[in-house]
Amino acid sequence: MKYKIAWLPGDGVGNDVMEAAKMVLDSFELDAEYIEGDIGWEFWKKEGNPLPDRTIEMMKGTDCALFGAITSKPKKEAEKELPDGLKVREYFSPIVKMRQLFDLYANMRPCKAYPGNPLNYRDDIDLIIFRENTEGLYAGVEFYPLSNTLRRALEEHPKMSRFKSVPPDEIAVSTRIFTRNGCHRILKKAFDYASENGKKSVTVVEKPNVIRETSGMMIEEARKISGSHPDIELRETNVDAMCMWLVKNPQNYEVIATSNLFGDIVSDLSAQLVGGLGFACSGNIGNNYAVFEPTHGSAPKYAGMYKVNPTAMLLSVKMMLDWLGEKKMANKLENAIAKTIKEEKAKTYDMGGSSSTLEVAEVIIRNTE
Repeated sequence: MKYKIAWLPGDGVGNDVMEAAKMVLDSFELDAEYIEGDIGWEFWKKEGNPLPDRTIEMMKGTDCALFGAITSKPKKEAEKELPDGLKVREYFSPIVKMRQLFDLYANMRPCKAYPGNPLNYRDDIDLIIFRENTEGLYAGVEFYPLSNTLRRALEEHPKMSRFKSVPPDEIAVSTRIFTRNGCHRILKKAFDYASENGKKSVTVVEKPNVIRETSGMMIEEARKISGSHPDIELRETNVDAMCMWLVKNPQNYEVIATSNLFGDIVSDLSAQLVGGLGFACSGNIGNNYAVFEPTHGSAPKYAGMYKVNPTAMLLSVKMMLDWLGEKKMANKLENAIAKTIKEEKAKTYDMGGSSSTLEVAEVIIRNTE
């Protein structure tokens, strides 16, 4: 079967690590057509759209997408870089838009320590985070300045009384929207993964003692789903405590499920425990489509220098191969990555070495043979 893969390098070092990914995929002789798409900051500056409609239409004809990195800037800074006379509503994150357009509701972020990595917190960490990907605070439903209509509606809530005297241009509102279906499907994904991979526990991370309605809904759904998985322990923790326990005893956790913002925070913390963002891969998974990406940024100052660590990108390729059903190829790639790390010969600057992005990729390719 010949796959069609949307190829989205994006900005900065996204191009560098995607070149490393292409080297590896070509060495594996994956039967695939790679279709490059326009995405990123340059298209925001030229067209006022960092994810052009033509790219979205192209993606609809592919099996999945591999994505490099994106540059994002705050609203006012973004507007300053638009050409004179070009009027758009506001800058939006292309990756967030892709998640919503293709309903990629599950953000899977494995955090695994590979022996030999000098940056590991400890070598026995092997956990995966299931982050709800389309709702919560990242849904983008925000208000500023506050309209009179919205203010009147909010003032019916007793806890809004302390904000009555705040002028409209001095108050901003960001909504944290959960739906029962959104909670259910991310939790089901986490429990199903645990069952299929022999994991003994799922830890649900929220804050129901303070954020009672939304976090409360997530906990309610977790308890319902847990009832149909009696062999898997359900653990419930508050997000602040989870951050402390992950630093203290990361080896105690296998599968973590949480909402959008909390998942973003907890996954970056977990990534640092296994070496940092240079080792942090992710998959944005829906029922019919998926986008795979490293979680690091575009690092514009390193663009074209081939300096950054390609491991996160290559582990994202491994996730893509798994999702496509190419299990043997995926295992082969992960074993080669693990061997390369253990040898401690090909190391980029973040690991204390001087190897280039492409040199590391070349060693990984040799280690697959």
